Amino acid sequence: MSHIVVIGAGQAGASLVAKLRNSGFEGELTLIGAEPVPPYQRPPLSKAYLLGDMELERLYLRPESFYADQNITLRTGATVTAIDPAARTVAIGDEVISYDQLALTTGSEPRRLPAAIGGDLDGVHVVRTLSDVDAMASAVTEGARALIVGGGYIGLEAAAVAAKRGVKVTLVEMADRILQRVAAPETSDYFRALHSGHGVEIREGVGLDRLNGSDGRVVGAVLSDGSEIDLDFVIVGVGIAPSGALAEQAGLTIDNGIAVDEMGRTSDPSIWAAGDCASFPHAGGRIRLESVPNAIDQAECVAENMLGAARPYIPRPWFWSDQYDVKLQIAGLNSGYDRVVTRHGDKGSVSFWYYAGDTLRAVDAMNDPRGYMIGKRLIEAGKSPAPDDIANPQTDLKSLLRP
Repeated sequence: MSHIVVIGAGQAGASLVAKLRNSGFEGELTLIGAEPVPPYQRPPLSKAYLLGDMELERLYLRPESFYADQNITLRTGATVTAIDPAARTVAIGDEVISYDQLALTTGSEPRRLPAAIGGDLDGVHVVRTLSDVDAMASAVTEGARALIVGGGYIGLEAAAVAAKRGVKVTLVEMADRILQRVAAPETSDYFRALHSGHGVEIREGVGLDRLNGSDGRVVGAVLSDGSEIDLDFVIVGVGIAPSGALAEQAGLTIDNGIAVDEMGRTSDPSIWAAGDCASFPHAGGRIRLESVPNAIDQAECVAENMLGAARPYIPRPWFWSDQYDVKLQIAGLNSGYDRVVTRHGDKGSVSFWYYAGDTLRAVDAMNDPRGYMIGKRLIEAGKSPAPDDIANPQTDLKSLLRP
């Protein structure tokens, strides 16, 4: 009987094995995860879970009993040390497991500060895993002083939670503005004002020179402008990198992650990849999407293709971020935009619409679910309304969906 092994028990891995069973696969199925817990949601970790508003069991993507009920062998706390594509085996230490097909859903890893500038001091945290958040929970208390390094969405979400807990937060961003790599100046301005209104000090164009420690623990920082601040803890949010070490060791093609074709197959015909770790063909190039929706959709597509569906993966990118009482929803990819159109809605809601020439590329919607949903549908349908119609608050957005 055929054996499918999936390495990586995150959102993509959990979605892939569930889809395999749901699609009729009756062979042996093994899901291997390095963490000692069943697959769980990552987005609530640094928000509801850290705030104490969500218990551990609610983080789990499915009840623990699901895997046994579906005859899925779930191996938690197990680190795969090697893949042998010729023998079609994976190794967990001295244990060797044979496979007929293998899927890599190894996700991504947070970028860390170098030890040379104090990145290895106690009190310096990243936000990625359950253990990461558990390690910082006791530090995020009223009156504590925190430095957030990085003004992307990870850093801003961490700043929002810390500020809500009464922490005195300073956020530094080396670029000229927060969110510079991922959003328009209008979105940056919105979130700068939001955080400033909650007492967060945002310092743009300022990097970290080094962290100061005492008895192995961080106590302060020297910034690139020469200023010094006293600290109780640091949260590093300077991006993530695809987890491709196993794939590279196995000789698979690496190109901004594990390179797969439009079906999700790697350079080895028996090995597939999906989620944060995988780069795939898109619009004449290759992209890698770091989001929960992509992890689910791509993993489910790969599951079908492992069973012979031969269905190309067509991404429908969307993302979200929760900060204070603001829900940001993003549809599309804003690459190549040359114009941003602002649309104001009810009760302070606003959306920014990205155009490349006459083509609508993406929408950032703040507390504007209607604008987001219609923008998403327009983008997926390949429709691009006139920018003036978007900017006009009298325009009924829904009417723009009509043929």
